[in-house]
Amino acid sequence: MTPVYDRVALIGLGLIAGSMAHAMRANGLAGEIVGTARSAETRDIARDIGLVDRVTDTAAEAVVGADLVVLAVPVGAMAAVAEDIAPHLAPGATVTDVGSVKRDVIAQVGPLLPDGVHFVPGHPLAGTEHSGPRSGFATLFRNRYTLLTPPEGSDPAAVARLRALWEGMGALVEEMDPDHHDLVLAVTSHTPHLIAYTMVGVADDLRRVTDSEVIKYSAAGFRDFTRIAASDPTMWRDVFLTNRDATLEILGRFTEELFALQRAIRTGDGDLLHDYFTRTRAIRRGILEAGQDTDAPNFGRGDGGGKAG
Repeated sequence: MTPVYDRVALIGLGLIAGSMAHAMRANGLAGEIVGTARSAETRDIARDIGLVDRVTDTAAEAVVGADLVVLAVPVGAMAAVAEDIAPHLAPGATVTDVGSVKRDVIAQVGPLLPDGVHFVPGHPLAGTEHSGPRSGFATLFRNRYTLLTPPEGSDPAAVARLRALWEGMGALVEEMDPDHHDLVLAVTSHTPHLIAYTMVGVADDLRRVTDSEVIKYSAAGFRDFTRIAASDPTMWRDVFLTNRDATLEILGRFTEELFALQRAIRTGDGDLLHDYFTRTRAIRRGILEAGQDTDAPNFGRGDGGGKAG
């Protein structure tokens, strides 16, 4: 296969960037893959396992001559990285990201990039609770959605080329308005993560339930909360701080629903509870029918394909 990009620079070498490296290699999508990370330990591991073709000590070195630059760092760090690499970007290069928030990234990164460089933000809806340079695998994106949120006036050819890369890695690609993206993700990812963190925190606070009991008797519901709550704390701190409005809107709606369910339980309103659970059960069926999970006993995550971002 002819490479989509001659040289791809990955800034950050965690799960997503590592999986991109594996997938690009497996499908012949990049002529050369260059990588870097803030941590010297991460860079050393990437060199030892041959994660990319070349590891540099700085982001500025990594982007030289690259026709695609991928910002795979927490959203709170993207502006600083963009400022660092801007003077070294090749004319005509495309810069993208893999962050879970889009409007804030566009506002922070876009103005820092030089004229003639294309900025096409993206977000692969794939992940696991694992992180680090050893955690990636080539099939992470297969049949999972990647959302591109090109700002108004973006070059169609640059967007199409990035789409071709993601499709080559097995992703289902759609374009979306950045603000709508942030609202959708507040519903499907950000608020559920916050609830998971809260539920695990509640269990920790309930000293009447010992730690060993929480671990030993974890049924599927709590077990899945702990899986979600194991996700990278720096990434999720930044997500909530940068997608504040949409997350607060959905949390408000969640609180209203929770109060309604509390009232139904208190008053013994079984009909309301049954109707509510019937409606919400249909959402799960829709996810299965869309091929975004399986009904296997391990919730389809035995291959490391669970959602984290």
